Amino acid sequence: MAPQKKLLLLDSVIISFLVNRYASTYSLWGSFIWTASALYTFQLLVLATYEIVLYPHFLSPLRHIPTPPGANILLGHFPRMFKEPTGFPQREWIETVPNEGLIRYTTLWNEERLLITSPKAMAEVLVHRNYDFIKPLRFREGLGRVLGIGVLLAEGEEHKRQRKLLMPAFAFRHIKDLYSVFWEKSREMVVGIDASIKSTNASSEKPSNVVEFGNWASRATLDIIGLAGLGRDFHALDDPDNELNQTYRTIFTSNRLARFMQILGNFIPIWFLRLLPMKRNEELSNAVKLIKSTCWDLVRTKRQSVEKGERTDYDILSVALESGGFSDEDLVNQLMTFLAAGHETTASALMWAIYLLCTNPDVQQKLRDEIRGALPSVMDKNAKVSSTDIDHLAYLNAVINETMRVYPPVPLTLRETAQDTTILGQFVPKDTIIIICPWAVNASEKLWGADAKEFKPERWMGPGKANSGGASSNFDYLTFLHGPRSCIGKDFSKAEFACLLAAVVGHFEMELDDPALKVDIQNGVTAKPKGGLLVKFKALEGW
Repeated sequence: MAPQKKLLLLDSVIISFLVNRYASTYSLWGSFIWTASALYTFQLLVLATYEIVLYPHFLSPLRHIPTPPGANILLGHFPRMFKEPTGFPQREWIETVPNEGLIRYTTLWNEERLLITSPKAMAEVLVHRNYDFIKPLRFREGLGRVLGIGVLLAEGEEHKRQRKLLMPAFAFRHIKDLYSVFWEKSREMVVGIDASIKSTNASSEKPSNVVEFGNWASRATLDIIGLAGLGRDFHALDDPDNELNQTYRTIFTSNRLARFMQILGNFIPIWFLRLLPMKRNEELSNAVKLIKSTCWDLVRTKRQSVEKGERTDYDILSVALESGGFSDEDLVNQLMTFLAAGHETTASALMWAIYLLCTNPDVQQKLRDEIRGALPSVMDKNAKVSSTDIDHLAYLNAVINETMRVYPPVPLTLRETAQDTTILGQFVPKDTIIIICPWAVNASEKLWGADAKEFKPERWMGPGKANSGGASSNFDYLTFLHGPRSCIGKDFSKAEFACLLAAVVGHFEMELDDPALKVDIQNGVTAKPKGGLLVKFKALEGW
C-alpha cells in the first residue's frame, strides 16, 4: 500500500492547494493543512475499504482457491497465527482443507497468502521458475540486519554470482576434510557436559545429572562454524558466558515484544521501526555491532594471511577470499549469514534429536549400539573419525533425516511474486506472498502416509529409502528446500549434526528431566523447544 499512500498524499496536497487558491469557500477553516489532512484521511479510508474488504472478498483472482474456515472479516486468520507457533495452522490446513496444491488464507487486514501444498507446485516455485519468486523486501530488510545481505538473501543475478563463487567451499572434497574438526568439537562438548555434571554434584548436597542441553548445542555449533567455516575457534564451549554466544541467544530468543515489532514491520517502514525507543531495538543494535565487528576482524586477519603468502585452509572464508569475487564488505555479509544461519539451525535440529531420543528410548538404544560398534570412543583424544566412518552409519543417518523431517529447524519461509505469473495454471498477481512450509509438507499424511507425524527412523532404511524416506517425490521433504535456492550448507550441516549426535548418544544415556514434559515451541526464525531442554545425562562406561 506504500506507493498508493505516497500518491494519495501528493494528490491531497495538490487538490488542497487548488481549493485554497481558487475555491476557498470549500476549504476547511480556510486552512491548507486542514484541507489536505481531511482529503488524505478520506482517501486513505476509501483505499483501506477497497484493499481490506472489497478486493480480497469480491475481486481478488485468488478468492476461489480453497480457504480454511474461521477467518475474521477484517483480521483474516491472523488471530490464530499469532497465538500458535509458526507453521502449526498450516500443518492442520494441509490435512483438513481439500485442495489441489494451493491453499489461500488471509492475515492481518486480509492480506492474502498462498500456501503451496503439492510437489508439482513446489517444483514450479523452487526450481522451474524460481527467480520469479523472490524473498519479500520486508523479510530481507528485517533479516538482513542480522544475517547480512549474503547468499541467503541475495536475489537474481547477484544470487547466482555469489552461489557460484561459494559452491567450492561446500563441495564434498572440502567437507570431508572437516570431519576431524566436527568430531573434536563433539568430543569437547561431551567432555564439557561430563565435567559440568561432576562439578555441580561435587558442590551440591543433592546430586543432579540434569543439564540444559540447548545452551551446549548452541555453543558447540558456534565453535564448529567458527573453526570449520571461518577459520577461528570462538571457544564458546570453554566459556558459558562467551560474548558472541550470548549475543546470538539475545537475537534468537523470541518474546511477545519481538513478535509485536515483527508485526509492526508490516505497516511502518523498517528504518522507522528501528528508531523506536524499545529495549529490543537497543539489544539488536548492540548485537549487530558486535557481530559485524567480529566479521570485519575475521576478514582482515584472513586477508593479511593470504597477502603474506601463508597457507590457506578449507574453511568457507578462505575459499571465498581465494575466489577473488568478493569485496571485504561482501565477505562480511557472507560471514554474518554463515555465522547465524550456520549454527542456529543445526543447534535447533540437535535439540530436537535429543528430545526425540529421550521420548523413544528403544531408538536411542538401537542408535547407541550402532555407534559404539563402529566408532572409536569419543573420550579417546587420539582417535580419528573420517567421513566414511560417519556416512556409513545407516541408522544414524536415518535418525538425522527423520528428526529434520518431523522438526525442520526453519518451519516456514516466504516468497513474493516478482511479476504476474501462474502456479499450477492459476493466475497469481505480482506482489503475492507465497508460503513454503516445511512443517506442513514434511508431515503431510497425503504425502507420507497415515504415520506422517510419527517419529520413525526406519522409514529411511531399506533399498531405495536412504535418501527419500519412501516418499514419492523430492519435494515431499522441504527441510533444505530444493533448486537454485536450496540450502548451500546442507552437507556441511548434516555432517556436523551426525558427529555431534553420535558423540552424545555413544557416551550418554539420556532421559527428559520431566518424563511428562509436553514441549512448547518457541517462535522465531528457527523452531526449538521453548525455555530450553532439560535432560538427565548418565555417562556410560566403555566408550
